[in-house]
Amino acid sequence: MSPFAALREQLHAAAETFADGPGALSGILSGLVDDVDRALAEPLEIFPVCHHSPASALAMARRLREKQPEVVYLELCEDLRPVLDELRNCRLPVALQAFATELDGFPEGWGPLNVVAPITEASAEYQAIAYALDTPGVELVLVDRSADHVYQWLPQERPDESVGIEIGDLRPRFAELERHLLHHAKVRHWSEWWDQYVEQPLSGADYATYRQVMVLIGSLFRRLTPEDSPRLAGDEERERHMWTRMREHLAASGADPGRCLYVCGAFHAASRVEEFGLHAAEPAYEVTPRTGTTWQYGIVPASHSAVEAQFGLAPGSVSIAAATYAKAVTRGGVKTYQLKGRQATTRPRKAAPAAEGPVTDRLTGFLSSPPALDALDEAELLGWCVDIVRLARRNGYLASTADAIAVFETSILLAGMRNRARPTPYDFQDAAVTCIEKDAVPGRRDVAQLCEILLGGDRIGEVGYAALPPLAQDVYDRLEPLGVDVRKRAVHRVLLDFGTDPELEPCSHLLWMLRRLMPDGAVRPIMGNRALGERSRQESWDVAIGHHQRALIELGYEGVTVEQVLEQRLRKMVTDPEATAAVALEAVEESIVLLGSRRFTEELGARAVELLAAERTVDDAPDVLRRIRRLLTHYRSAEPALPAWVERFVTTGYAHYCTLLPSAFVADDTGVRQVAAMLGFLSGMESLAISLGCDRAQLELAVKQSHPETPGKVALLWAARFQLGLLSSAELRARCAELLANPLVVPSFPQYLSGFVQALEPAPALTPFVVELISDAFATLPDSVLLPWLPKLITTLKDEAAELVPVLVREAGRTFPGTLAAVDAWTPPWTAAPAPTPVPTPAGGPVTDLLTAHPATTDALAALLGCDGTWQATGATGPGPGPAGDLLTRHPAATDALAALLAPR
Repeated sequence: MSPFAALREQLHAAAETFADGPGALSGILSGLVDDVDRALAEPLEIFPVCHHSPASALAMARRLREKQPEVVYLELCEDLRPVLDELRNCRLPVALQAFATELDGFPEGWGPLNVVAPITEASAEYQAIAYALDTPGVELVLVDRSADHVYQWLPQERPDESVGIEIGDLRPRFAELERHLLHHAKVRHWSEWWDQYVEQPLSGADYATYRQVMVLIGSLFRRLTPEDSPRLAGDEERERHMWTRMREHLAASGADPGRCLYVCGAFHAASRVEEFGLHAAEPAYEVTPRTGTTWQYGIVPASHSAVEAQFGLAPGSVSIAAATYAKAVTRGGVKTYQLKGRQATTRPRKAAPAAEGPVTDRLTGFLSSPPALDALDEAELLGWCVDIVRLARRNGYLASTADAIAVFETSILLAGMRNRARPTPYDFQDAAVTCIEKDAVPGRRDVAQLCEILLGGDRIGEVGYAALPPLAQDVYDRLEPLGVDVRKRAVHRVLLDFGTDPELEPCSHLLWMLRRLMPDGAVRPIMGNRALGERSRQESWDVAIGHHQRALIELGYEGVTVEQVLEQRLRKMVTDPEATAAVALEAVEESIVLLGSRRFTEELGARAVELLAAERTVDDAPDVLRRIRRLLTHYRSAEPALPAWVERFVTTGYAHYCTLLPSAFVADDTGVRQVAAMLGFLSGMESLAISLGCDRAQLELAVKQSHPETPGKVALLWAARFQLGLLSSAELRARCAELLANPLVVPSFPQYLSGFVQALEPAPALTPFVVELISDAFATLPDSVLLPWLPKLITTLKDEAAELVPVLVREAGRTFPGTLAAVDAWTPPWTAAPAPTPVPTPAGGPVTDLLTAHPATTDALAALLGCDGTWQATGATGPGPGPAGDLLTRHPAATDALAALLAPR
């Protein structure tokens, strides 16, 4: 007969009384007892736990001393087993981690994949791990699904970047139940309720009571979960996996189930899947194979606050649990397990072993009697009150002895209101906030945070050197010449003077690479710079790698050295489907500055050429122009010849931008800045492109085919035609004068002006003309038009040509007078007509006859100089008066030289 038959009948009668007949409530209550009976009857002993629970950790330590199991099955990802041995080189809390960046079998948008399982000292799992690893002949087997299966079983929509595995999650699945429990218990959050009604009663309970109560709680929350819940389906899939793995191990090893221990969450201890138990019929459950994704494994630092944030626990609850655990170990004399190589945080006394007994009903007594109330420990509470006042004064609070007394009395009062004879840390925290924290927080920490610090603080774990991946160890070794211990959690200010300490140059190179790869704040340059052609003789850095040890460890999952990881990331940058030519040029710059590998740089450069040829938009034209100019300057100063990929990039870009230029001029989604950058590329690279085989006629044809309509692009086209000699300066002045004279065009004139300013990129010779244009606008426009027009002009120049405005300012400084007194007598150079200088008229001869017979050359030269190329009547001795004649008479040296060449010997 089941030992719980009496309890089952009692609950059935209660259901009939309170629910007016046996129904759903009766099924739930009796089902709870059935789950407990089923779990305790299993030959393979099930140890139910709650994560970060001091009661679970204490019960585990006691049970391991009593049973001394030979095999420990643990609910943890089975592929994390190899990294458990490195826990002895760490300071808890830490987290076991599985990390994947190269995905095979998962959507690309999911990466990177990250699974973390935190381990704290006040947890039953750590006790089981320490016992199994340090006890000869004991085997530790992880039976939960692998990290790969964690993501296989997720819905296909993109998950969070990090999946946290919480072993033994005990949270009510119904918000209504949680609110009901918190309201009637007069507590603020779930962690406080759990501490009062589960942790404290079970901390000193015997193993049989602990086990039955934990399975009962797990069963309650399981039966409150809706049957169609996706989370319940996932939990049941995990349970099938775990029982399958345990059967496989027992069959392969021949281990005695009576000498084994299965450690799992209380929720899984009350499992109802068909695969539950060793005597269940062998179902046809098969574990699906893993994907082709390559997983990396390691240990990363964790903290109490990180665990709380990851699993939605109340702030400070994990720190309070750790303090409760340490106190219970000291008072109860429980001998806990610690991995060798680590110094235990507590020094417990050895406890006498307890003998196992038959299964008896302990639930009835536990459920029917109120929990035993601990007596008030005045010394402990007084110590808290005095310490919190001292800590508050250090943080700027005006606390006094009276506040300490008030906190003491208020703690007792709050505990009494919550049916507790002994104030808990939660009561003390509430009392301290009430009595000490007034209107404002004077410093960075409020009283609640000070209480957490007082009760144990946010303990931060550390991964030891031996447990680090090779890359992290290599980084620490290479930074040793700095003379500081970069492994410590501190910000180190280091000065590198390469003149006196040239051996520090490798450290500087590594720091620049780490700045590129690690999060902001890990390494931060205070003084010094590194770019193409730039090297500093001195550098100053703030190094805080110890604060970012997790990021450094995750970097080690990607490669063996920092150089390898950087090369992989740069290659990934340029091979990404969304990569552009500008991105590839950025990767080229970084490879030159940080890696110095010619082969790799040429590979990235070749990819930049491919991306440029494949682009159908010119959105990144300004960035492309800026970067290729910088690379050309670097190679011309540092190399005897340009690399082949640079030449291909120039020729490809010249042909590419010539092809896209007409459509870019009329496209609404292409801005003036992009078109100006295209023209800047074509103008600035023209000589090099032509020397490499390009045809200038292609550019002229593209300009002639362009017919823009927006003012800024019209100005750009005029500038391009002027640059190519298709538009004279006189014609350009005339067109701009027409714009200023047209009142319908004046409101949009700032856009024309912005186009001319942007045109300084491809046609810097227009700088004096743009200054002249702005001056004419200020001189001719009436105030009624000029004053409303100025704000738009300023905003247009700021938004579209901010970096070119200084060029105009320098030109204006050379043009305008430097003193106020000189302004009145100053005449703009573009309006002052020089007096004609009388020059002798050249006599007729073969040169004059040749020029007169073939005037095309002189006409073209006159057009380039902005003169009217018409010829007037020619006298017998040479050309008559006119621009062409004036040109010949003012510059006789060219005529004489030509005559000397043509004169007969």
